[in-house]
Amino acid sequence: PEVCLRLEVGPSAAVHSPLAAQNGFLQLLLHSYTAELFMSSLTSLGPFLEDEIIPEVIPMEIEVVDAKITLKDDTPRIYPTSPGPVPLTLAVDHVLVRRGDDGVFYLTAPQGEGSSKQEKPVPVLQEEQKVPAECVWAAPAAAAARGLQLKEVPELQRELQTLKIALAEATMDKARLLQEVRKYNPLFQL
Repeated sequence: PEVCLRLEVGPSAAVHSPLAAQNGFLQLLLHSYTAELFMSSLTSLGPFLEDEIIPEVIPMEIEVVDAKITLKDDTPRIYPTSPGPVPLTLAVDHVLVRRGDDGVFYLTAPQGEGSSKQEKPVPVLQEEQKVPAECVWAAPAAAAARGLQLKEVPELQRELQTLKIALAEATMDKARLLQEVRKYNPLFQL
C-alpha cells in the first residue's frame, strides 16, 4: 500500500482555503490498501471521537484509490451451533473526501481517469434574471411523465394491496413461530 500524507501550514496553505492559512491543510492519499478489521475495533472508536472541547476545523482532502476493507464480527455467538456472521467487504475504487471551511465532509467520486470532479457553485436566480429557455421546454416532458404515472396508479395500488396481505401473513407466521419456540424455552427473547 502507498500512503502519502502532507500537512501544509502557514500563508502558503491559503491556496486551498482561507481557513487553511490559519489552521493548516491536510492532504492524504491512500492507494492499494487492504485491511481486515474487527467490528469491535470500530465500535470502540466512539469514546475517542467524543470530546468536551469543540475541535478546530482543519480543511482536508483524503483520496482513497483501490482499497479493500473487510469487516469481521467478533462478538460472542448467542447460539453455539450458529455458523456465525459472514464478513463484510467494502471495496473502494476511487473516492475523494473533502472537508471545507464549514467543517462538512463532502464525498465525491472523480469523473474519468485521473481527473477529479470540480465543485461548481450553483448561482441563485434573482428577480432581474430570466429563466433559461431549457427550463421552459422541460415542462411538457414532465407533464407527459405525470400522464404515464397516472395510468400506473391502479396497477401500483393492486401491487401494494398484495404486498400488505403478504406482510400480514408473514407477521402471523412470525407470531406463530415465536409461540412455538416459547413453548420449549419460555425465556426466549427475539
